[in-house]
Amino acid sequence: MLLSTILIIFGFVLLIKGADFLVDGASIIAKRFHIPEIIIGLTIVSIGTSMPELFVSITSALDGYSDMAIGNVIGSNVCNLLLILGISTIIKSIKFQRETRLIETPLCLLVTIIFMIFCNSQNDISRFEAILLIIFFLLFILYTIFMGIKGEKFDSKDNIENNKNSKNSILENSNVNILKSVFYVIIGVIALKIGGDFTVNNAVVIAKQFNISEKIISLTILAIGTSLPELVTSVTAAIKGNSDIAIGNIIGSNIFNMLLIIGVSALINPIVYNISYNIELIILILGTLLLALFPIIPPKNEMSKFNGFIYLIFYIIYLIILFNN
Repeated sequence: MLLSTILIIFGFVLLIKGADFLVDGASIIAKRFHIPEIIIGLTIVSIGTSMPELFVSITSALDGYSDMAIGNVIGSNVCNLLLILGISTIIKSIKFQRETRLIETPLCLLVTIIFMIFCNSQNDISRFEAILLIIFFLLFILYTIFMGIKGEKFDSKDNIENNKNSKNSILENSNVNILKSVFYVIIGVIALKIGGDFTVNNAVVIAKQFNISEKIISLTILAIGTSLPELVTSVTAAIKGNSDIAIGNIIGSNIFNMLLIIGVSALINPIVYNISYNIELIILILGTLLLALFPIIPPKNEMSKFNGFIYLIFYIIYLIILFNN
C-alpha cells in the first residue's frame, strides 16, 4: 500500500515534467515550421498523451479482457472532455479557431456516433469494423496534414488570433535548435508513458484492495489514470497560453482513442461490447454536442470559464451516478 502510493506520486512527477517538455517542444516545432498549434495538438501532442490508453487497451485485448479495453477508452474520453477540458478552461478561457468549431468538433461528434453504431451493431467490434476504424484514422491524419498546410490561411478568414503572448514562453526565441525541440517531444512522451504506467498500475492495486468492481476501475481510476497525460498537458498548455494545444489535445486524443486504439485492439482480438457502456457514450455525444454549441453561445467563439464549470459539474454528477449504480 505504502509502496504503491509512493510510486503513484513518482508517476505524477514524471507526468508533470513530461507534459512540460512535450508542450514546449511541440510549440517550438509549430513556430519554426509555421504550423498552426491546433494541428500540433491534434497530432503529436494527442498521440503522445494517448500512449497510456494505447498500452492498456492493447494489453487488455491481448489478454482477452475486452471489457477493460473498451471501458478504458470510453471512460478516458468522457474524462478528457468533461474533466480535463473543464479544468483547462477554468484556468484560462479558450478561443475557438475557425477550423476547430467548423471542422474538428463536428468531426469528433461524427466519429463518436459512428463508434457507438459499431459497438451496438452486433454488440461487438469485429475485425472488419476495426479495419474501417483504422482507415478513418488514416484519413484523419491526412486531414491534419492538409490543415497544417492550409490552416493559417483558413483561420485568417475569421481573424482569430492565436494566444501566444506568454512573456515566459520559450517560443520567443526563434533561434532555438529544432533538434532540441524534437528531443523535448521525445523525452516528454517517454516520461508521460512511464509516469502513466506507474500511476495507473499502482492505483489499480490500491483499488482492488478496497474491492472496487472492474467496471468502476476501468471507467474511473483507469480512465483518469490513463488520461493524466492529457490532463497535465492541457492544463500546462492553458497556463502557458497555448490554448490551441489545450483543446486540440483533447479532440485529437478522443479521436485517436476511438479510431486507432480500439481499431488496433479489435484487430488483434474482436472486442465484445457491454451495452451498459451506452450511458457513457450518450454522455460523450451530448458533451461533444455541447462543445459544438459553445462557439455560438455568448461569449461567441470562446469557451469561457463558466463553460468549464458546466463541464466539471457534469463530470462530478456522472461520477456520483456511476458509484451509486
